Amino acid sequence: MTYDTGFVVHGQMSREHFDPAVVRRELAIIRDDLHCDAVQIIGGDPDRLELAAGIAAGLGLEVWFSPYPLELDPDRILALFRDCAGRAERLRRQGAAVVFVAGVELSVMNRGFLPGESAEERVGQLMSRPGRRAEAMRELGVRVNAFLRDAVVAIRERFQGKLTYASIQFEQVDWTPFDFVTFELIRSAEVADRFREAVRTLAQGPKPLAITGFGTAAYRGAGDRGGRVLDVVEHDPETKAPVRLDGVYERDEAGQAAYLSELLEIFETEGVDSAFVFLFALPGYPHRPDGDPRDDLDRAGLGIVKLLPGRRGQTYPDMEWEPKAAFTAVARRYRR
Repeated sequence: MTYDTGFVVHGQMSREHFDPAVVRRELAIIRDDLHCDAVQIIGGDPDRLELAAGIAAGLGLEVWFSPYPLELDPDRILALFRDCAGRAERLRRQGAAVVFVAGVELSVMNRGFLPGESAEERVGQLMSRPGRRAEAMRELGVRVNAFLRDAVVAIRERFQGKLTYASIQFEQVDWTPFDFVTFELIRSAEVADRFREAVRTLAQGPKPLAITGFGTAAYRGAGDRGGRVLDVVEHDPETKAPVRLDGVYERDEAGQAAYLSELLEIFETEGVDSAFVFLFALPGYPHRPDGDPRDDLDRAGLGIVKLLPGRRGQTYPDMEWEPKAAFTAVARRYRR
């Protein structure tokens, strides 16, 4: 399971409240009720990452310590990695099972690899010239691998455990210095007919395969959109915070549940070593069942629980969220 401690973008934190008691309770639910044995702790604040990782380790979970830089230049990314590597090593020396994740989709989520002021612009630039796309991707691979070589050196100065990077396939990563091959792998309608075969091929490589970043939302047709699932969300032009949906989308918790169950079955049967559902809860996407359905941001939220700001849930009366159908589907799959 992937657990979000808060993304940091331009100094703004996506998860406003971070109560250690709530973190402990949620991670215990992830272990006991979802039957997870490993958790990817993501976020942009090293203190929060270390706190959550320590709690997870104390609960006996394998920790994938995953700093998630957003809109940073390479020097600042390396500084974040150095800081987090020392924290992850302290945890590892205390006996915890720790894998360090050297970032996620760095080339599109940060500056210095592709032109553009946002992830959407960077991907658009990369795909805009079909005749030069293969060459552009080769050039990108050179830049990404040059940075990752520097990152591995910086991390290894402070961390001696297992290491990976959560990549996009077109980044063409050289996996030589890493212990796991890790891909953000999302199924869309365009690739659904060959998705299983692609997973099987990736799993036949010489190193263990991990899959991160896979998930979908709870509106009808979300799973077909793949990585474009959040395109239905309108954002504040200044803060970039989600505001509302751009139309009325039918709520479909069963569809989200089926999507995750199907992917977990594929990963299990095709030899994937580790799979981390994205994600437990996504702050900023509250469930608003009353009023205009366009205000119910949870329909586009990738969490397997729906957030209920200011009120308690029924299944877990001490928590301000309620499990979705996807929660039950994941628990059923992991319990088996």
